[in-house]
Amino acid sequence: MTLILALDFGGTKLAAAVVNLGSRDWLHHERRFSPMNADAHSDLEIMRSLIHSLLQDTKPVAIGVSFGGPVDAKTGTVRLSHHVSGWEEIPLKDLLEKEYDVPTSVDNDANVAALGEYRFGAGNGYDSLFYITVSTGVGGGWILNGQPWRGAVGMAGEIGHMVVDPAGPVCLCGKRGCVERLASGPYMAQDVREKMENGLSGKIIREIVRDNLALVTGKVVSEAAALGDELAQEILYRSAWGLGVGIGNVANLVNPQLFVLGGSVTKAGTRWWDVVRKIARETALPEVDFAIVPAALGDDAPLWGAVALAEIHRTSA
Repeated sequence: MTLILALDFGGTKLAAAVVNLGSRDWLHHERRFSPMNADAHSDLEIMRSLIHSLLQDTKPVAIGVSFGGPVDAKTGTVRLSHHVSGWEEIPLKDLLEKEYDVPTSVDNDANVAALGEYRFGAGNGYDSLFYITVSTGVGGGWILNGQPWRGAVGMAGEIGHMVVDPAGPVCLCGKRGCVERLASGPYMAQDVREKMENGLSGKIIREIVRDNLALVTGKVVSEAAALGDELAQEILYRSAWGLGVGIGNVANLVNPQLFVLGGSVTKAGTRWWDVVRKIARETALPEVDFAIVPAALGDDAPLWGAVALAEIHRTSA
């Protein structure tokens, strides 16, 4: 067997899978949630455990890695994680190559997921697309003229920190009204909790979490909105509005054929999708043509992109 090992370091979960080179079916696949107060050390230990469980006594020919944060793709160095501490300037490619003695490629999760959807998913048959993940954070990855495009220092695609509401709430990056601040799951949950603590009802939300506001998540907000909770609907609409404005502006600027949306927030239901598409269309110029579609690979988009990354690296080596 000629095995590819694919790894996904997410903001809240870790995943690993193995596949035969050229195959489109996982041989083995495992996923674990990060513990509370996770750091780089704990994430690496969990990932080592997953790798051992998957590989046993076998050895892959290459490793592809998706990482949830800025990465120097040329050196495979993680610059930082916005959601997990201790990842500043960690040479992840070098660590894995020394430990497993196989060629390794590392890139940002959105770039990797874009590659996965382009090669194996919703982007197959297109030559320009922008992949957006809307989950713990909001990030983007480009495929232009059939090739990944990372920008001058690997930071292309950071739609999450595009300001769409200058008077909006403060984002973790320090700016106000970023797409991520409005559209990501944790921030939606935070805004709902704050509004409920300040007296707004959120009756259905309270019923779902049994009055324990600490249990409010982006998923709870989506569920409550579908059941008719007005506060949840307000926050979910704002999420879709912020993302739609961002997409419309990106469409005007770069004019890709396709926007592929993945991540947990995209499972919020048809109303969310309708608003995203409507606002994006209203924001873009009438002459700018594009489609907005769900990711075909779902939560596995970063893993399949990691497979593509490993295959490309192995072919070009």
